[in-house]
Amino acid sequence: MALAIAILAAGKGTRMKSDLPKVLHTLGSKTLVERVLESLAGIPVDRCFVIVGHRAELVRDRLAGATVGSTPVEFVDQLEQLGTGHAVQQLLPHLVGFEGDLLVLNGDVPLLRPMTLQAMLDLHRAGDQGATILTACLADPTGYGRVFCNERISGDRLMVQEIIEHRDCSDAQRQQKRINAGIYCFRWGALATMLPNLRADNDQQEYYLTDAIKALAPAAAIDVADVSEIWGINDRAQLAAAYGVLQERSKRRWMQAGVTIIDPHSVTIDDTVELAPDAIIEPQTHLRGKTKVAAGARIGPGTLLENAQIGEGATVIYSVVADSAVGAGGRVGPYAHLRGGTALGDRCRIGNFVELKNAQLGEATNAAHLTYLGDATVGDRCNFGAGTITANYDGYQKHRTTVGDRVKTGSNSVLVAPIAIGDDVTIGAGSVVTKDVAGDALVVARSKQVVYPGWRPKYLRDAASS
Repeated sequence: MALAIAILAAGKGTRMKSDLPKVLHTLGSKTLVERVLESLAGIPVDRCFVIVGHRAELVRDRLAGATVGSTPVEFVDQLEQLGTGHAVQQLLPHLVGFEGDLLVLNGDVPLLRPMTLQAMLDLHRAGDQGATILTACLADPTGYGRVFCNERISGDRLMVQEIIEHRDCSDAQRQQKRINAGIYCFRWGALATMLPNLRADNDQQEYYLTDAIKALAPAAAIDVADVSEIWGINDRAQLAAAYGVLQERSKRRWMQAGVTIIDPHSVTIDDTVELAPDAIIEPQTHLRGKTKVAAGARIGPGTLLENAQIGEGATVIYSVVADSAVGAGGRVGPYAHLRGGTALGDRCRIGNFVELKNAQLGEATNAAHLTYLGDATVGDRCNFGAGTITANYDGYQKHRTTVGDRVKTGSNSVLVAPIAIGDDVTIGAGSVVTKDVAGDALVVARSKQVVYPGWRPKYLRDAASS
């Protein structure tokens, strides 16, 4: 049977205290509404509508080109936000002649799993009910609409008698623990017939989609096993709680896949990250973006990787690696910073207080401490003494430094770009090198040492004469 999706994403989200539409707040590396779209992974979808309202142009821009499987996302405007029933009414001109089911999701409920929605769809299609709703039993159901069921149909399926919004419940009705998760599946033909008849005779003067349940009887309910899946995000505290759930899921999955996470509570891992078995993640480490960590690599403690590629057996401790790559067997840190297009060959050593930017280093090259290499191409088996820098900026533009194989620099050397240093060059400590150097040479480029015996600063001479 054909399936259409409606994602309700028109609200402002006042409690977020933000001008950004609530559904565009990020949860980990993705927005709330993007995570809702992800919850449909693997489910065949024929039409997918995102119903937009507050700052609709931002939602459209964010989801431009988005798909569910191969089905493109379509946008429908809800110019006034008059409730869930009113939102779905906006689909009437878009689904004329559609024969199938409509699955209604909320753009601020980002933790649903595809298996939960598939189970709901399977149950809906196995019966003859006009609607199926997702429900949960909560110890504290305050704020949720209550679902009243009068019999169990079969297995997990319950017959719905009535749904009443929390604000419209009597004190006795508020004792009911089963709540409405706000996720619905309807026979579209039946729903389309009665949508124009919804009435706003309630405390909020809104058109409730729940009012369709009575009209579409029989309706069924199915309880979700993990109540965190139906959490709606209304404020920043709930956003943080949802992030905790995502992190718990992610880290459990990685540990079951063979990754060691020594202290999961102090580690965060974006769900765009890839980790190989036998990788080790130390405490206070954060992995973001399109980071990939190969087998046997040890990351942390105290490390941030963002869009980083870490080779087999490499070690990165107390350091930041962003938009950069570390080769197999490399060692980075403590307190190193690799950024913006840096790539280390295998077995490189980057040590304390070393910064690399847009630098490509060959195999087994070392910069052990207090070094800056920016806009540099470096060969194999080089060694940079403490305090070596490439002076790559002339005040107007950046210039590149090229260093051959087996080059050694003494402490406090400066290579003033643009410059090329050949193979097997040794640069004396304290040298400021401004011209190209051919291979197999010693370079000393510093002022001659001058000693003035008996010299004292003027204030000491004045004090001695007084």
